[in-house]
Amino acid sequence: MEIFKNPSWLYSSSSSILITVISAVGIYLAVLVITRLNGLRTFAKMSSFDFAITIAIGSVIASTLISQQNSLIKGIVALTVLVVLQAAVAKLRKKSNVFENAVTNTPVLLMSGSEILWHNLKANRVTEADLYAKLREANVYDMRQVLAVVLETTGDISVLHSEDQEKKLDNDLLKNVRQ
Repeated sequence: MEIFKNPSWLYSSSSSILITVISAVGIYLAVLVITRLNGLRTFAKMSSFDFAITIAIGSVIASTLISQQNSLIKGIVALTVLVVLQAAVAKLRKKSNVFENAVTNTPVLLMSGSEILWHNLKANRVTEADLYAKLREANVYDMRQVLAVVLETTGDISVLHSEDQEKKLDNDLLKNVRQ
């Protein structure tokens, strides 16, 4: 194989390694400070926007550590801007229903009791195999146990179930869930 004939990709200069170590420590400290200032919600997956910001933060951290073109200060500034944007969007979401609806997906009901809502699966590109995998993951062993299955705003799937088949689901749990 050609790659083993020239193993230079395995090596780095000691100055490059030192820069990576310093950047890692610096970015780690920056993440600690930013998280302490902004709170635990910094990395929460409360909405699809939060999830996207979390991925963007990971990308900034990685590019700061790996790329010699991205300085530590640039990485810290980028992290700070992303977290400030996230905090601003969270505040605006609280204050304005219009803004909330613009930036947040609506949760969608995929199953009502043991009934699969095929049109919602199709509209949200959830396969039958995905649904059954989530039911197994939730330890559902009989479809009659299912009270509801919801595709959350983050893309996660919540399975509400009970072994007691007389149990009824509290309607508040499906508040703002699209049927």
